[in-house]
Amino acid sequence: MNYESIYFIGIGGIGMSNLARYFLLKGKKVGGYDRVETVLTRSLQKEGAFIHYEDDIHSIPALFFDKEKTLVVYTPAVPASHGELLYFRKNGYMVMKRAQLLGEITNSSNAICVAGTHGKTTVSSMIAHLLRQSQVDCNAFLGGILKNYNNNLLLSEKSNITVVEADEYDHSFHWLEPWIAVVTSADPDHLDIYGTEEAYRESFEKFTSLIRPDGHLIMKKGIPMTPRTGETVKIWSYGESEGDFHAENIRIGNGEIVFDLVTPSVIISDISPGIPVKINVENSVAAAAAALLCGVTPDEVKEAIHTFQGAGRRFDFHIKSDRIVFIDDYAHHPRELSAAITSIKVLYADKKITAVFQPHLYSRTRDFALEFADSLSLLDDVVLLDIYPAREEPIEGVTSQIIFDKIRSKEKLLCKKGELIALLREKDVEVLVTFGAGDIDRLLPEIEQVLTEKYLSGSK
Repeated sequence: MNYESIYFIGIGGIGMSNLARYFLLKGKKVGGYDRVETVLTRSLQKEGAFIHYEDDIHSIPALFFDKEKTLVVYTPAVPASHGELLYFRKNGYMVMKRAQLLGEITNSSNAICVAGTHGKTTVSSMIAHLLRQSQVDCNAFLGGILKNYNNNLLLSEKSNITVVEADEYDHSFHWLEPWIAVVTSADPDHLDIYGTEEAYRESFEKFTSLIRPDGHLIMKKGIPMTPRTGETVKIWSYGESEGDFHAENIRIGNGEIVFDLVTPSVIISDISPGIPVKINVENSVAAAAAALLCGVTPDEVKEAIHTFQGAGRRFDFHIKSDRIVFIDDYAHHPRELSAAITSIKVLYADKKITAVFQPHLYSRTRDFALEFADSLSLLDDVVLLDIYPAREEPIEGVTSQIIFDKIRSKEKLLCKKGELIALLREKDVEVLVTFGAGDIDRLLPEIEQVLTEKYLSGSK
């Protein structure tokens, strides 16, 4: 990259922010726009980025107006009508998608690319941690803030391995050239982009065709897709209880999970995930498979899985006591919700599970209303918020009501986001989970405060 300045449109996105951090560390001048100020944007500003929050070219520092020295990067979530994006395109700047830039940075390394409708952030974060805590080491561009390092970017001076979360939205992962590709799932999503379930799955098949000839594909057993790898690519299956890599002798109790990892060459006994939820057995198997292929030793795998603290907003425990448990999770697809809820019910089998869910996107709500209702019906108590629109305009007739009407839980109610805190002050809960990919996370400090005052301060 010969550019002196990098300008990001949508800089506050989790995937954009790690690229911004990367270029800041490379000594480049970094700036950008985002709609709202967040913890991420404030962190980037402290690290040296110039950021503003109005779509206005007059707010952009002058140093980014030299078109020969400035690269403009945007995320597909930014509408094509965005004023700053239109200006840069009209005036002949080099404008590049985030995914294309990520590909240019990582394709010269041994890239481990983790794709999937769900699970990719946890698995990619876990792989990065396993490698980082071993003699192998790695670089990583992650889709969540990895708690062990309080960062979504890891850089290494000695390793040529780069772990990347491979995002399927808008075909972004087709810019990557994996050495090792991991596919955790291919349940239909983003039908506003792909149109049909078949087209969505075909995009994953194309992703597998991009694996290098000397590479590996690690795919969850039972995914309904046909890999299109070259003949020399080695294909491995994994799963919780079946596959080339799988778990056996799973033991759950006293807030812990312990299992034995079976691989084609070795059995690693008594692995205990640092985050003891059932879904992390399968996630650990996938991560361990990739790490072992990279040369991480069995002992290093066992220790690192135990010390893995997770990524922010993935089974994120905010309160964990006998009286009250508060968990936050990014789940926003029906299968993600089902997996998360099932794991929580196993962990807290004797407690009432209450969840607050904020649907994400009108199109996703329309396409999967029944599936969302089925997943949420696994709960004892459901609080359903309004849809978070993200990049979309409203769709006539599509509201949270179309999910709500189909939920079968005995306790359920619709609630405005602005009324949630007041509701929780009055509502009795034992285990509370917040779900969603929108802006529900901005309420987490207030929710934690309310629950602490209500259940842990001696008032109840």
